[in-house]
Amino acid sequence: MQSQEQTLAVGTRVRAAYKTGEYIGEIAEAPSAVKAAVRILAVVKHPTQGDLHNPMDPDVGFFHQRRALAKGEIALMPLETIRPYHGEVPDYEESLRQALYFELERMDRMARWAAQSPAGAGAA
Repeated sequence: MQSQEQTLAVGTRVRAAYKTGEYIGEIAEAPSAVKAAVRILAVVKHPTQGDLHNPMDPDVGFFHQRRALAKGEIALMPLETIRPYHGEVPDYEESLRQALYFELERMDRMARWAAQSPAGAGAA
């Protein structure tokens, strides 16, 4: 059985998570025992906004705004989040738009759900 390090040669296309986002990229340099440098090619999931210790709470001391990693940016990603990727790599700009749209749609759906909940509908 091949180790994760052996399957992650420079240039290998991967799908990987970085903090709260998920990306398609390629291995930029030989991985260490715990991380690999991944060059970003596309965005799968836009990073989560706000305080990660108080999810969905807008009233925190510091509301962290996270941008997606840029096309060509290199990030050190934990090996356990990295998987080989064999599909077509979407255009970076379009993938970013789609990831952002999905995140906004998810938040809109949650807001509509909250509005129909007893507390959101004004019931006491």
